[in-house]
Amino acid sequence: MNQQLPIRIVSKVVRGYGRGSKDLGIPTANVSRDNLTCSIGSFDELPTGIYWGYARIIADGSSDDGGENKNGQENNNKISGREVYTTAVSIGYNPTYNNKEKTVEPHLIAESTHPQRHASSTGETLFGDFYDKKIVLSVVGYLRPELPFEGLEKLTLAIKKDIEDACRLAKEDNATNKEEREWVLLH
Repeated sequence: MNQQLPIRIVSKVVRGYGRGSKDLGIPTANVSRDNLTCSIGSFDELPTGIYWGYARIIADGSSDDGGENKNGQENNNKISGREVYTTAVSIGYNPTYNNKEKTVEPHLIAESTHPQRHASSTGETLFGDFYDKKIVLSVVGYLRPELPFEGLEKLTLAIKKDIEDACRLAKEDNATNKEEREWVLLH
């Protein structure tokens, strides 16, 4: 698996099942399988598991993605398209939910001082919706296999640990991290 890493993906954000936000308090930017370019081939060739990496959302020429979201609430995205975020990424079938279709679901993690860093119901990063926006994603490292969990509380705790691990690994000062952050920033 490490032979395939990093995996570089450019796609757009599409609607998922909504469970990351609603059930877990850990929203994800679901990657479209139809509008995807990938360094290792097709969407179906992506290896399943939980990973970490870097991501950037490009908001079609706008410098700020504020305004109101679909619920009429003010968005606090403040996504300029120039920010590269650390991300914890699920690639697979979400065995706790028994999905039949493979998904790629990065959770973008804001810096600890960002106003949205601890805004979700579980204390994780909460931006507004990114639907139809371009996403640039580098999957840098493997964290663990995707596993079924007995209940949403155990799943949420595992994801929070994945987020901690992703933050720790993304801060390491090495050539791969620098190269992948740069690739995400430039694409």
